Amino acid sequence: MKASFRLGEWGEAAACGFLQMCGYRCLAKRFRRGGGEIDLVMARGNRVVFVEVKTRGRNSPAVPEAWVDGRKLARMRRLARIWIHECPENRAHDYRFDVVAVEFDGEGRGYRVRHLPGVS
Repeated sequence: MKASFRLGEWGEAAACGFLQMCGYRCLAKRFRRGGGEIDLVMARGNRVVFVEVKTRGRNSPAVPEAWVDGRKLARMRRLARIWIHECPENRAHDYRFDVVAVEFDGEGRGYRVRHLPGVS
């Protein structure tokens, strides 16, 4: 398994744990359809939140959230419509798109999590 894939998996787990500590509950992880993926689908109260997680190591040339562009957000919106269609019990909820940026400083050096709500 590639190191970048393992780092991404680790970042998604860290982001999910962080959001759960903030009162969100996890509805789905790695929702995949039609060549795309939503990393996390979370809920808090009456709001469903579609989350893109970006994880980068300490040597990354940019902050993790800089890698989320208009194309990625458009793909998230398309996949969110599919998820809502497949989960009719959530159709009456509010929806939001968030980014969680995870910066890993290296083994034994810790990490930082930034939650950026309402990016789209």
